[in-house]
Amino acid sequence: MNIVLLSGGSGKRLWPLSNDIRSKQFIKMFETEDQQYESMVQRVYRQIKEVDSDANITIATSKSQVSAIKNQLGKEVGVCVEPCRRDTFPAIALAASYLKDCRGISEDEVVVVCPVDPYVELPYFQTLEDLSECAKTSSANMVLMGIEPTYPSEKYGYIIPKDKQNVSKVDLFREKPSTELAKEYIEQGALWNGGVFAFKLGYMLNRAHELIDFIDYQDLFSKYDTLEKISFDYAVVEHEEKINVMRFSGEWKDLGTWNTLTEAMNSPSIGEAIMNNECENVHVLNELNVPILCMGLKDVVISASLEGVLVSDKEQSSYIKPFVENIHQRIMFAEKSWGNFRIVDVTKESLTIKVTLQNGNRMNYHSHEFRDEVWTVISGQGVVILDGIKKDITMGDIISIKAGCKHTVIANTELELIEVQIGKELSVEDKTKYDFPM
Repeated sequence: MNIVLLSGGSGKRLWPLSNDIRSKQFIKMFETEDQQYESMVQRVYRQIKEVDSDANITIATSKSQVSAIKNQLGKEVGVCVEPCRRDTFPAIALAASYLKDCRGISEDEVVVVCPVDPYVELPYFQTLEDLSECAKTSSANMVLMGIEPTYPSEKYGYIIPKDKQNVSKVDLFREKPSTELAKEYIEQGALWNGGVFAFKLGYMLNRAHELIDFIDYQDLFSKYDTLEKISFDYAVVEHEEKINVMRFSGEWKDLGTWNTLTEAMNSPSIGEAIMNNECENVHVLNELNVPILCMGLKDVVISASLEGVLVSDKEQSSYIKPFVENIHQRIMFAEKSWGNFRIVDVTKESLTIKVTLQNGNRMNYHSHEFRDEVWTVISGQGVVILDGIKKDITMGDIISIKAGCKHTVIANTELELIEVQIGKELSVEDKTKYDFPM
């Protein structure tokens, strides 16, 4: 099975745990059998592999999410990087070109496209296999997954099939309706549009070339920022006459708000939290190293991170976005391909960061023009390279790095550093990268 997972999102609705780099799919909040926590993207990736261990998975995403994806799924995962955001049709067109030109996928093979963040169980992915097989043998150019509605939702578009067979031709598409209209659609047998499509790769490439003037993947990548922002539904789905829909009646949730997300939590709290017996329907997600005490609260979600604290009635938490857009906060935590960093203190001319490198990983070889750095090793062993000179480092070592010095660090074990940046201009843009010294 060839699967393209669409990974987008700006991280506004799950503030303060999410931000422009760390969208909701990267928050580790689902408890696994070994009492660890995994994120949405880790959960979906694991579930796909459980159903089809040979599945060819490609994640279509923006540049800002690549490091988090590789941190959570490994460096070998297939990633099609969008140079900038251009909605779902350009993203799928680019992914189709990537599969053909970079991964060598035949135009006769079927590709399934779906979001990276549904909350589902294994039957969903078994249905994706059925969807792929249907697209392979059907005379239709595209097969959609339609989700059996459980209530008249205003949040989703609707697919109205011609009959009630498991696989049916599509009669009509309807946009997100009012509750009353949603009731009417459901009475007509309508299904939720969950954004899942299956098609032969050659079909999608032909449609992409009809709508975009490009030669191949590299050409499309180079002109990506000039493309019209348009959804796949508007550009392709609603204009396709040979289109079928397959029903899915299993568990499916869109965990897009704190209210819906807490419904999927296995326990009322993650992190340090204390609740008295008068609390009802309270959930706490705490990333700070301090306890949160809750007393007599009802129907409340509390979320705390280095970037802020949210205390909200669960229903009201769905309306967080316009308030968060007015908060201008430095990104205080991010996952990188080599590990992660947490900013622990900020002053006008200094920045103190806790850096964790995973075993066997390293930073880019780079220098800074406007700042000095001092690294203190607080655990683990590794190697630091300063202007081409290697030196073993271990707990308690202090490394001074002047502006202009080329440097990197390699972790021989998990390695933790306290990095203090000192200078009048402390910017992520102040970095020059070099080839790694052999």
